[in-house]
Amino acid sequence: MANMTLVKTPMPEQDPKVRARNFKEVTLGYTAEMAIEEAGRCLKCKNPKCVEGCPVNVRIPEFIGKVAEGDFKAAYEIITSTNALPALSGRVCPQESQCEAKCVRGIKGEPVAIGRLERFVADWYRENINEMPEKVPSNGKQVAVVGSGPAGMTCASDLAKLGYEVTMFEALHTAGGVLVYGIPEFRLPKAIVANEITKLEAQGVKVMTNMVIGRVLTIDELFEIGFKAVFVGSGAGLPMFMNIPGESLKGVMSANEYLTRTNLMKAYDENYDTPIIKSKAVAVVGGGNVAMDGARCAMRLGAEHVYIVYRRGEAEMPAREEEKHHAKEEGIEFKTLCNPVEILSDEDGRACGIKCIRMELGEPDASGRRRPVEIPGSEFVLDVDTVIMALGTSPNPLIRSTTPGLETNRKGCLIVNENEMTTRDGVFAGGDAVTGAATVILAMGAGKKGAAAIHEYLNK
Repeated sequence: MANMTLVKTPMPEQDPKVRARNFKEVTLGYTAEMAIEEAGRCLKCKNPKCVEGCPVNVRIPEFIGKVAEGDFKAAYEIITSTNALPALSGRVCPQESQCEAKCVRGIKGEPVAIGRLERFVADWYRENINEMPEKVPSNGKQVAVVGSGPAGMTCASDLAKLGYEVTMFEALHTAGGVLVYGIPEFRLPKAIVANEITKLEAQGVKVMTNMVIGRVLTIDELFEIGFKAVFVGSGAGLPMFMNIPGESLKGVMSANEYLTRTNLMKAYDENYDTPIIKSKAVAVVGGGNVAMDGARCAMRLGAEHVYIVYRRGEAEMPAREEEKHHAKEEGIEFKTLCNPVEILSDEDGRACGIKCIRMELGEPDASGRRRPVEIPGSEFVLDVDTVIMALGTSPNPLIRSTTPGLETNRKGCLIVNENEMTTRDGVFAGGDAVTGAATVILAMGAGKKGAAAIHEYLNK
C-alpha cells in the first residue's frame, strides 16, 4: 500500500549558519531508509504524467518502484537507460517545474521527491558499485563533439554506445563545461562531474582539453582530418551587461568570471592562489540561478553583506524556489523591485556603491510578465565594493564567425532544424548554443536528440 503522507520525506541539510561559510554540499542526501520511505509515496500511475515532464524521458515509476523494493542497482540501470548523468540532474534539474509538476500526488499535497530519489540512486551506485561501462566495438566512424558540458557529455555517451569513435573538445583545461566552471561545489561537487568524465573515457570517448574550436581548429578542419559529423554543444558563455555608467570600474565583473574564478580556479580552496576580490559587501544584479550562485559564493568567500538586486518582485524571479530559500537562510538580502542606474567610484577608480531606483510592476510585456516601471525620485545607494552582473549569457560568436554557412538568429544562437542539424550539412547543435542559457536537463535532452540525429544521418 502506498505511503499517503502529504509531504515529501525531508532532505537533511547543513545548518545555514555553518554552510554559509563553507563550500561543502548544502543538502546531504537521503539515507536508504529515507529513500524507501519516499518511494512508497509513488502511486504507480497507469499513465504516468511525470515521464512526459522529463526532457530525457526517465522511466520514473519503474525506477521508483525498484527503490521501494530496496533494489537500488536495478533502479540505477532503469534511470541510465535514458539518462546518462543522473547524479547531475538529480541535483540541479528543476524537477518542480518538470516531472514533479506533473505528479498527481502534488494535487493534494507535495509531489513525490523524484529528483531526490534520482540523486540517491546515482550516489548509492557510485559509492557502492561504480562499475565503469564497457567500450562498444568501433563502427569505424569518427564524430567530433564541441563542448564538454551536459549537452556534449550526453551526446558523446549516446554515440559511444552506438560504436562511434567520439572525440570531445573542451576549450578550458578541465572537462565538464558549465558543470565545473559555473555551478558551485556546494550544489554540485566536482568529484561527481569528474567521475562522469571517467565513465565517458571508459566508453572510448577521447577528451581533449585546451581546444578552442574556431582558434586551434575550425569546424571545416575537423571534417578535413576525418570526422564525419560534428555536434556543437559549446554553451552560452558570453555575459551580458547593462551598459550603465561605472560598469568598467574595478570591482565590477560578470557572474561568469566570478564563478569561474571561484569554481574552476578554486578560489574557495586556500591551497590555490586564485586572484579574486576579497569583498566586504557585494551586490549581485539578476534573479536567476546564476545570481543565487554568485551571491552564495560571495558569502562563503567572506563578504559581510550580500545583496540580490532584481528589477521585478520575488515572485517573478526565475531562480528555483529551493535556491532562493537556501540563499535567504544563509543571510543573502533580497532587494527586489530595484534597478541599478549607476555604479559609483571611489578616488582610486574602484566601485564603492551602486545607485538604484525603485520599481513597480506595470502592464505585461512581450514575455507575459508585468513590465517593471521606474518610480521617479526613488533613487538610493547600496554601499558595496563589488558588483556582479548576472543578467544572462549568449553563445560566443567564435564558432559562427569561423564557420562559413553556419547561420544564427538575432541573439547569436545557432539555427537548427527538427533533427538538430544546423544550416551546415553534417554539423549538428544543441543545448545553450541553440536555445541560449537554459537548464542542464534541457541541454542533456538536446544532446540525446543530437546523437540520434547524427546516427540517422551517418546511416542513410
